Amino acid sequence: MAHMLILGMGYTGERLAARLRTEGWRVSGARRTGGDGVISFDDQAGIRQAIATATHILSSVPPGEDGDPVLAAYGADIRASGALWTGYLSSTGVYGDTGGAWVDESAAIGGGRRSARAKADAAWSALRPDVRIFRLPGIYGPGRSALDRVREGQARRIDVPGQIFSRVHVDDIVSGVIAGFEGPPGAYNLADDLPCPQNRIIEAASAMLGVAPPPLQTLEEAALSPQARAFYSENRRVANGKAKRALGWTPLYPTFAEGLAACL
Repeated sequence: MAHMLILGMGYTGERLAARLRTEGWRVSGARRTGGDGVISFDDQAGIRQAIATATHILSSVPPGEDGDPVLAAYGADIRASGALWTGYLSSTGVYGDTGGAWVDESAAIGGGRRSARAKADAAWSALRPDVRIFRLPGIYGPGRSALDRVREGQARRIDVPGQIFSRVHVDDIVSGVIAGFEGPPGAYNLADDLPCPQNRIIEAASAMLGVAPPPLQTLEEAALSPQARAFYSENRRVANGKAKRALGWTPLYPTFAEGLAACL
């Protein structure tokens, strides 16, 4: 039986696990807190046993200040394992700011604010010859979308003219990872087909819910956290053509309109 080990069983990992189980896979997962069949990251023996028996290994754990914790603790085990496939969920933030221009997998990484992520991306790429790196923009889906932020009064419209972002529905990440089981190793951007300003998403979500959009604010008026403010320091359009060509992947939600409608 195919056995997937997901290191970092969070929002995306849970969606992938559910999909694979419906297709007859055995799925193991690990996260900071164990329970409900999920291994705790403190259970190193349990994780090493899962690595030794998994046919497929995927990490979605982001790097910390000291680097990638999965590679630090289990890199040697993963490298020596008999797994048939290895994957890592990275970020399109590794490309840095492109001034709104399109960026694909041929671009250099490591020039932006996500230097730790870029180092982890490169380290995973070098770990084994079978590694697939999935670079993801902003992730949204059921329970985690602009609709939820509007409902909760947490949505913001920030006046930053010309700012463009890419995003991807969580289920399109799942289908992209599964497509990567048969596709060649390498890096793949999984993003939708319509990069656009974040304000456009908030306005669409407000219209769907029949409420007025939040007022337009400057960055200073919004009083964003440093992390949220840094979001607006980079501007890029993420190209997804390689994943479509090499993996045969097609997003089920090619724009935010289809994705938000499904969430609604």
